[in-house]
Amino acid sequence: MTILKSLLAVSALCAALGLAVPAASAASTSYPLTIDNCGAKVTFQKAPERAIGLGQNGAEILLLLGLQDKMVATAFWPSKVLPELAEANSKVKLLTVEFPTFESILSENPDFVAVALPSLMGPNSKVAKREDFEKVGIPTYLSPSTCLSTAAVKDQYGSRKELWNMDLLYKEIDELSQIFDVSDRGQTLITDFKAREAALRSRVSKDGKQLSYVFWFSSQSPSSDAYLGGKYGASGFIADLLGGRNAITAEAEWPTLGWESIIAANPDVIVVASLDRNRWELDKPEAKIKFLTSDPAVSQLPAVKNKAIVVMDGQAMNPTIRTIYGAEQVAAQLKALGLLK
Repeated sequence: MTILKSLLAVSALCAALGLAVPAASAASTSYPLTIDNCGAKVTFQKAPERAIGLGQNGAEILLLLGLQDKMVATAFWPSKVLPELAEANSKVKLLTVEFPTFESILSENPDFVAVALPSLMGPNSKVAKREDFEKVGIPTYLSPSTCLSTAAVKDQYGSRKELWNMDLLYKEIDELSQIFDVSDRGQTLITDFKAREAALRSRVSKDGKQLSYVFWFSSQSPSSDAYLGGKYGASGFIADLLGGRNAITAEAEWPTLGWESIIAANPDVIVVASLDRNRWELDKPEAKIKFLTSDPAVSQLPAVKNKAIVVMDGQAMNPTIRTIYGAEQVAAQLKALGLLK
């Protein structure tokens, strides 16, 4: 996707919505640039030349900003790259779709690492801690959307006290574009997402009912607890964006619940994730749907009986650029089912 094409798409969408199109102009970056990122001050003496996207969200933002020539590698991809980014992404080395080693990252001699999740750079990370990068002089940037407290829950993903929203994503796009001195491109991308968010806000349930949703990411097996989108995470945001609510009330970012608890939540809609990683059989949406429709207890849920099961890109359940794409997927399917306008 070129920035020109993106800007034209923004103009067309804004015109259709009757919105004014702001000029995508921003000041050039003055170096040294210091950014307060998740409690750490990170200073850049110049725009990075050898960046790594550690995690799908950071990688896709850099690609959307047209920075593939400034990227030496990416790693950790739950889903395939966005189709419009496939050509650009093909120019960038893939370390692994799973967790890379710290050594494999250093072997690329990076001068910047954009990190999507605390599991990739955090106190309990399988890859590295932030101080590990600091010791070798590599500046890092962790997505503001995933800077969460782990005090209330004991897993590395943490919990939220309020609903995530796109402002944190816009902050991430803006700051990454500043780091690379492409702020104009960042503002164009933000304008695009804001227009799409506004369009989705107009999608309310057909009969005015506030639909309740369960967002099922995956499970190790049919008998295992399900990994679900938490109340205040990206899944909750999607439900709210479409005029509904998350039926799961846990504040944990990724609560795990047994099916008895899910049945008790009695959602109107079940959103199942599609994942390309294939770590478990239930990463596949068709495997999830087979379980939902064949399990003696779960199949009796009204949502299942009413066929109110929709498929969404699993990466959209993370607070990322994919979230808005996922919301659009859900809205289109619910419209076809007659549940949304």
